[in-house]
Amino acid sequence: MGSAGGQLSGTGPVRLALGQAVAELGALGGMIHVRDPRQGVMRLVASVGLPDNLVAGWETLTDEDSAAPVSCVRYGTQVWTPPPPDVPHRAPLPSSGAPSHGDFPPGAGSLPPGSGVASVPVITADGEPVGALSALVEEPDKLDEAHCEFLRLVADWVAGYLRPARPAAADVAHERHPLGGDAVGSAVWRMNDGLLALDSQARLTFANPAALKLLGSSAQEALGTVLWDHPVVRDTGMAACHGRAVTTRAPAGFDTRWPGRPGWYHARFDPVPDGLVIHIADITERRTEEAEQSAAQRTAAERVMRMGELTSALAEALTVQDVVKAVADRVLPPFGATGLICGLIETARLRVVGSAGYPEEFLEIVQKMMVSEMSAVVQVLSSRTPTFLSTPQEYAEQHPDAVGYLHRSGMKAWAFLPLIASDQQIGYCVVSFSRPRHFSEEDRSLLIALSGLVAQALERARLYDAEHTRAQELQRGLLPRTLPVVPAVAAEARYLPATEGVQVGGDWYDLIPLSGERVALVIGDVMGHGLSEAATMGRLRTAVHTLADLELPPDELLTHLNDLVGDLGDDFYATCLYTVYDPVTNRYAFASAGHPPLAIVHPDGTAHFPHVDADPPLGAASPPFETHEVQVPEGSHLVLYTDGLVESAAVDIDEGMARLAQALTRAAAAPAADPSGAECAPASAPTTRHDPGRLCDAVISALVPEQATTHDDAALLIARTRSLASDRVMSWALPDGPIAAAEARHHVTEQLSAWHLDELAMTTELLVSELVGNVVRHAKGPPRLRLLYGRTLICEVSDRSLTTPRIRRAAETDEGGRGLQLVAALSDRWGMRFSATGKCIWTEQALPSPAHPAAA
Repeated sequence: MGSAGGQLSGTGPVRLALGQAVAELGALGGMIHVRDPRQGVMRLVASVGLPDNLVAGWETLTDEDSAAPVSCVRYGTQVWTPPPPDVPHRAPLPSSGAPSHGDFPPGAGSLPPGSGVASVPVITADGEPVGALSALVEEPDKLDEAHCEFLRLVADWVAGYLRPARPAAADVAHERHPLGGDAVGSAVWRMNDGLLALDSQARLTFANPAALKLLGSSAQEALGTVLWDHPVVRDTGMAACHGRAVTTRAPAGFDTRWPGRPGWYHARFDPVPDGLVIHIADITERRTEEAEQSAAQRTAAERVMRMGELTSALAEALTVQDVVKAVADRVLPPFGATGLICGLIETARLRVVGSAGYPEEFLEIVQKMMVSEMSAVVQVLSSRTPTFLSTPQEYAEQHPDAVGYLHRSGMKAWAFLPLIASDQQIGYCVVSFSRPRHFSEEDRSLLIALSGLVAQALERARLYDAEHTRAQELQRGLLPRTLPVVPAVAAEARYLPATEGVQVGGDWYDLIPLSGERVALVIGDVMGHGLSEAATMGRLRTAVHTLADLELPPDELLTHLNDLVGDLGDDFYATCLYTVYDPVTNRYAFASAGHPPLAIVHPDGTAHFPHVDADPPLGAASPPFETHEVQVPEGSHLVLYTDGLVESAAVDIDEGMARLAQALTRAAAAPAADPSGAECAPASAPTTRHDPGRLCDAVISALVPEQATTHDDAALLIARTRSLASDRVMSWALPDGPIAAAEARHHVTEQLSAWHLDELAMTTELLVSELVGNVVRHAKGPPRLRLLYGRTLICEVSDRSLTTPRIRRAAETDEGGRGLQLVAALSDRWGMRFSATGKCIWTEQALPSPAHPAAA
């Protein structure tokens, strides 16, 4: 109190003392009254911690009152006002002989239950009582002699500030105020704050020098006038506040600008019995501090919010570019930064992996430079500590090697931050500013903390990128690199990996050439994502190839796949659609295990889905599966796809299939552009207009727009059907007997001559003789012969037997058993397939060199 009192003005010292007394006693609040002997009253000049309704009754006390402040001055000793009568008094205040009880003044607010007022006199050094110091005590029984002694000590210290002062001769004329020349008048007259007294008619009855200075008037000019008529006061809004105080008989106050003066002032209106007292204090410094604190709090809150947003964004960032974008969006704005560069150490070299706010010209220069040529980066990497450069001059002084290119960056201040994750240095980060900047301790601490978050996120993202790259390579390795070229269809496929997540999917597709120029189109989806699902996909694709080579019909093939998936465990399921297209009959047969239905686009552009009931997925189905057959015209498109293309969280599968049909119809009807950019007329380039690759791209563009986020893989396979010309397919029924072989050779000779394939006649006759002879000797006739002239010469012999022929090893002395060995030796490929009426053994021979494959 002693050291602080000299630095305070006005009522500041007495308020400080009162606050100390209240704190030491643990009191609810306190008051200081000053005695006005000329008017025979004691006035409240300071209060701490007490509500207005309680203080109102203690504002002015007369010398005839028996309240504790008056009694303690009257008797010159401490006085205790006990709790109200309805509350038992627990313990008296220690005192020495004088009366120890005071009363409550009329109009005083109710005290908290069990509380009372302890008052001690404020006596000057010459023994004159000038006022009283009072404390509202909640627990009187805990108030001991030590507390009373402390109150007396505080009162003695307060007496030094309430001691009457004799005004100088120049001030005597101004002492015409209600408080006269006593201690109160002296203290009020010397206050730095303005103090005005008004009567009930709002006429000015008193103004201290500080108030007169605010009014810009002398005492003679101001006293006796209605305050609201004063030109300075008229625009302050004080009249309205005065009205509230008078109406409610309660203190009121507000902050205002004072005309002709900078800063802010607070006007407090305190009603008194004969009028009202106005206290005007300059609060500019307080308002400035509050504004600065508020701005600092807003800045801190914004930074905390940005930190939270950055933490969330970094947690969601998957790739390195996601991390760089999150830092650019969340870190640069709150710091007022304009540039960012992130570099990572990869294979003992540094690589810039992301930037923002820098000119491309500068980035090209940096990317061409060796790390050793950038001393600022070398310093950060070698010391593992941040570097802060506030101006270009400071940068140039510490790193002269940057002078040649520094100006091209457009930046004026830099924070070089090391990126350290798991105690391993992974790179560096540069946050830069377009203006010179002083980095405060708070700035440095936050940037260093942010660099740790960024380092962890970049390390995680770098691992993600590497894993994602490996996953995509694995996915591409499991899918066919190119589709086989076959006469039956022209096919194209697209695969779209999910953009969310690193794990590979189980979507797959394939095109498998079969005998008789037929082709199998297959697409499937192993449910789930991960390496185990990808491995299952690879096993299923291999199994389909094997089963297709056995010429199994679609329903039987799915039965075997279902057994394979079932053996993998209860957690594995897959969907599959297997189709077989025959270019001779223009029919395709298909079976589905829980897969979305195949779409057919007719030559006129209309698209539809065959309405059949799909069987359950592989692993959950109970065979048998069902095979369906559909007739399609030549030039139709068969569209196979996985659910990732037509279904998502926002689009159900029915809506997705409708969108697919619309996209297919639009793409099939639209003319295609030639390489030069001009559109091709439909009549001049029908093949280009209906190119499967073009349809694939159109569907992908319509259903999965560029930059769209997908959570599931998607596969698409589109095949345009072709028919084998009728003059390239010949079929004969042969007699049931030994003559069948001779007749078969005759048909072969004539037909190959008509096709100008005489070079193959002798070999084909041998093959036909062996195959027909086997039917006559071992199977059920009558046999049937069919020749197909496509990309190869195909010879098929059918019978009604389901017996499977096999190659056996014949001894040197055996007279038979070498027929199939001869067939295998004379043909390029041979095999067998079963049908509902029997089986067919087929052979393939390459065409002679000048011969051309059949066209659809």
